[in-house]
Amino acid sequence: MDNEILEFDIGLGGEGDGLGDDDGVDMEQPVDDDDLAYSPAPSSGGGGAIGSGEIYLPEGDLSDLEPYEGMEFESEEAAKAFYNSYARRVGFSTRVSSSRRSRRDGAIIQRQFVCAKEGFRNLNEKRTKDREIKRPRTITRVGCKASLSVKMHDSGKWIVSGFVREHNHELVPPDQVHCLRSHRQISGAAKTLIDTLQAAGMGPRRIMSALIKEYGGISKVGFTEVDCRNYMRNNRQRSLEGDIQLVLDYLRQMHSENPNFFYAVQGEEDQCVSNVFWADPKARMNYTFFGDTVTFDTTYRSNRYRLPFAPFTGVNHHGQPVLFGCAFMINESEASFVWLFKTWLMAMSGRPPMSITTDHDSVLRSAIIQVFPETRHRFCKWHIFKKCQEKLSHIFLKHPNFEAEFHKCVNLTESIEEFESCWLTLVDRYDLRDHEWLQSIYSSRRQWVPVYLRDTFFAEMSITQRSDGMNSYFDGYVNASTNLNQFFKLYEKALESRNEKEVRADYDTMNTLPILRTPSPMEKQASELYPRKIFMRFQEELVGTLTFMASKAEDDGEVITYHVAKFGEDHKAYYVKFNVLEMKATCSCHMFEFSGLLCRHVLAVFRVTNVLTLPSHYILKRWTRNAKSNVILEDHSTDVYTYYLESHTVRYNTLRHEALKFVDEGAKTLENYDMAMLALQEASNRVAEAIKNDGRTPISNGKVRSSLLNVGNHRDYTRGIHEESLIQHMSEQDDMDKNIRELANELQSANRKCEIYRSNLLSVLKAVEDHKSELSVTVQNIKISMKDGF
Repeated sequence: MDNEILEFDIGLGGEGDGLGDDDGVDMEQPVDDDDLAYSPAPSSGGGGAIGSGEIYLPEGDLSDLEPYEGMEFESEEAAKAFYNSYARRVGFSTRVSSSRRSRRDGAIIQRQFVCAKEGFRNLNEKRTKDREIKRPRTITRVGCKASLSVKMHDSGKWIVSGFVREHNHELVPPDQVHCLRSHRQISGAAKTLIDTLQAAGMGPRRIMSALIKEYGGISKVGFTEVDCRNYMRNNRQRSLEGDIQLVLDYLRQMHSENPNFFYAVQGEEDQCVSNVFWADPKARMNYTFFGDTVTFDTTYRSNRYRLPFAPFTGVNHHGQPVLFGCAFMINESEASFVWLFKTWLMAMSGRPPMSITTDHDSVLRSAIIQVFPETRHRFCKWHIFKKCQEKLSHIFLKHPNFEAEFHKCVNLTESIEEFESCWLTLVDRYDLRDHEWLQSIYSSRRQWVPVYLRDTFFAEMSITQRSDGMNSYFDGYVNASTNLNQFFKLYEKALESRNEKEVRADYDTMNTLPILRTPSPMEKQASELYPRKIFMRFQEELVGTLTFMASKAEDDGEVITYHVAKFGEDHKAYYVKFNVLEMKATCSCHMFEFSGLLCRHVLAVFRVTNVLTLPSHYILKRWTRNAKSNVILEDHSTDVYTYYLESHTVRYNTLRHEALKFVDEGAKTLENYDMAMLALQEASNRVAEAIKNDGRTPISNGKVRSSLLNVGNHRDYTRGIHEESLIQHMSEQDDMDKNIRELANELQSANRKCEIYRSNLLSVLKAVEDHKSELSVTVQNIKISMKDGF
């Protein structure tokens, strides 16, 4: 066997193949390249770390051949391939350690291939001295001496000059060898299959399952899911580099047609790959009406879609998703997201939203803190639940009740204390205190658990619902097989469909009357204010008050606390604080703060206190029929007092509050006491007269028009002048009230005319759409008849 030359195909050649060639010097120079046994090897299109070709092993007994001194190879690459195939049989990974170059022409004349666990990592490297390592790599080097040295002979052959067989660590069994870095390679046939399945919309996990089934086991596939994922990512990268120019051409054309069409590119437009943002005029206008809460949807870049597409969306006055702009995020670094958020904010006239919802991502979190420091940031709860199914799958299988208990803990707890107690009980019951992922989401609980977020507006109708804006605006149009070449056609179809749904919702609101389920004036008022879907949600809360009882718990004169609960369920009580002077109520469930609609608990308090209509400060313009108009809701000072007069309880408490202040001032001195008694006697006489005349004493804004007090002849001239001035002020107030009423009537008349014009316009649009459909059917029939004729 001496001097027998072995020929190998150099399938593992090339840079980054896990064997790690270096530049070389004219003396031995070690190459610091740790093997990462279970980490992704860098890959490129045609080969890279995962070899592009097959390794052809020697036939017969040569396949079991062990290296020996004097063994000859046709080339350095053949020697490397042989040692790597030997390492695969034995159970270790290899890499290039050092080389020697010729002083004469600089050619490599000696190589040393070693076990990947050779040497020790230098922990004091300059490259890590001045920067923080966020995710330090696992230390794999243990000083193993196993190696193969080859040098070039004068004949041009490469001869083994040294071989060390022994290792100082355990070797890997055959069923795990495919995980070693130098043995992970994607063959040409496997690449073809991956390309086909990727084009069909399958993700890395499903593709690996298909490959395992095809090859008969993971060890026979020859690479890991991480390698498959990296290969697919690089495929997408190459595809995007070719398609991104199509995106820029489209955006330039749209901007030339309408200067209000906004788009921006990170860096220079002539670069191969860039991040791109755009917002059409309608999206920018939508933000002025509904930009209080925003969802930044990055789920299209996940395994489901694998498209670097990220839209900004919100919720309109019908509860439908509405678009605020879109981006293609080729580069997903923190700096790229900071650029995107600043660009989007500029397109939206510099007005940041009140709240923003994103996927659970630390990079996004950091970027939002930098650009939107005052905006409340929330992680999408629905996606955390979805991730939970993956991270805790073993718990789900072993304990079928865990999922329901987890949802109950997150969604149905009413206070922070209750949630914390429930969470601790849950993790203890299922022994999950040390679960890393569960602890990570618990540490960020203030950004996704509802009980911590109810004091901020997110435009959601229910605490327990998922974020409707997430992953919904383009559903049914953008899918797993969408590429950039197809994207804008589907994008425009999605816009057209969403606009049509909004027009239909407007039409239904204007041309259909909702069914009222109670005799309440508040329900009738809401049916005229809210679009159909929002009214139905309010109606649900209003009808729900019939099952609740509200009883007074505390009363400090101005604020009354009510205990609100279903009959027999006092342990599930809600507490409503009602300020009788300001007509403002806050509930412990915080539904109004979270959704912008009053909860059944506050409405139950309004019912027992005879508040018959919604106070104006509880009607958010963004939820009304006029949300997209410039008409401001009628909010006159007289309305507030009218609401007061509708409630006996409010009248009682207001009078008591004013009387107590009068008593405090009247008791300070004897003179004040005498005047107070005379005033009370005069007031008593007037109230008795009003009762006798059935309350027909003229009032304006609840104030008696004549002199409020008549304290007798001992009043001095100055007090008489003050009384005259007060009467004159009352007269001026009457004139002002009259003008306000006239203006309100004119505004109401103008609103009615606008509603009629709007209704007529919608009817015309419907007729046009119907005619368009008829023409489409006619054209289709003509095509069919022509086809049949041929």
